[in-house]
Amino acid sequence: MTNDRDFSRQSFLGAHSEELFANLRVAIVGLGGGGSHIAQQLAHLGVGHFRLIDPDNIEASNLNRLIGGTQDDVDNERPKVEIATRLVLGIRPWAKVTSRQAKWQEADDLIRDAHVLFGCVDGYQQRDYLETAARRFGLPYIDIGMDVTRLHDASFAVAGQMIMTLPDNPCMRCLGFLTPDKLAQEENRYGDVGINPQVVWTNGMLASLAVGAFAKLFTPWFSAEENYTWLELDGNAQTVSRSQQPDYFPRLPVCPHHGGANGLGEFGFDIRRS
Repeated sequence: MTNDRDFSRQSFLGAHSEELFANLRVAIVGLGGGGSHIAQQLAHLGVGHFRLIDPDNIEASNLNRLIGGTQDDVDNERPKVEIATRLVLGIRPWAKVTSRQAKWQEADDLIRDAHVLFGCVDGYQQRDYLETAARRFGLPYIDIGMDVTRLHDASFAVAGQMIMTLPDNPCMRCLGFLTPDKLAQEENRYGDVGINPQVVWTNGMLASLAVGAFAKLFTPWFSAEENYTWLELDGNAQTVSRSQQPDYFPRLPVCPHHGGANGLGEFGFDIRRS
């Protein structure tokens, strides 16, 4: 075993976890503050195949949170996917990385080819569309996001969430995270959600929760029969708790939002796997 493949410190994940992770394909949509954290942690974990998708180049305002980004990257306007690729290969030179500097809708072949889809995007509609793609391809979907709200006393509330949904189980609409009102309000603003405040430590905490959910999904280190995961982060108190919001919504035997005649996914996606 070479030095870069010594995973003895995480042997509790299972006798064959090293081989399992090395053969998994993960797709990450959005390589900013959240997605760059996730890419880094998955590389440390030993994931062997990455599909990285983001249309943007790094900007100076990204340096407060984009893991692996440097001032030189900003000066040369490097693509975020290029920075993430460099980050992954710097940790695991043997990893296979396929990247696409494009909107994720133009890179559906990379999503289709994955075992898990991570969503690190802004806005409710993009989350809705991305989860639909995951359902179309039969993939677990792991989503992270944070928000900063100004309070009446001029202080700020920092909050975030990590949600994992699984095929044939409750989706983010079922859970009440995505609602018609939220989607309609965003559509009325023509999809412009404005500048979303972000900080590196909150992005890192949410990314860690996402990678933890990923590890629980594939390894036997903790027995958990969950058909979804929704964790809420109180950034002010720096606590994480299981969301109580799904308890307010009716329990349905099947997800009515995806699957069947009315849930065929977005146009342009091909259900056949390559």
